[in-house]
Amino acid sequence: MPIHIVRLGSPRLEAEGLRIGTVRRPPRGVPKDEFASRNFYDVWLPELAPSEALLKLGQAADDEKRWRTFARRYRAEMGQKEKRRLLDLLAALSRQTNFSLGCYCADERRCHRSILRELLAERGALFA
Repeated sequence: MPIHIVRLGSPRLEAEGLRIGTVRRPPRGVPKDEFASRNFYDVWLPELAPSEALLKLGQAADDEKRWRTFARRYRAEMGQKEKRRLLDLLAALSRQTNFSLGCYCADERRCHRSILRELLAERGALFA
């Protein structure tokens, strides 16, 4: 019963389960009641998104040094007590049910969801 890491707006995978958006903002120009039907997300969890300032840093990370800086700072943000609890919850849920976590970025390697995957794996989460 694993976690799927997905790009929001992409077609849903079979047995993907509940799709959770880990983004700072909802999709632009999409009515709220169409988020799920357009394959964005069923539930929005912006607490797992990088802060606004950090998001800008990540989007501008055009080399390895900047990306490592972004990753280090995102991990620090996710180290806050409330966010650690969310990560622990998601890791535990991954052993009980299917669900997916996603962001809009085209390349997971340059997206906070790659780091989110690592943080959850460190907590024993199961992945598809």
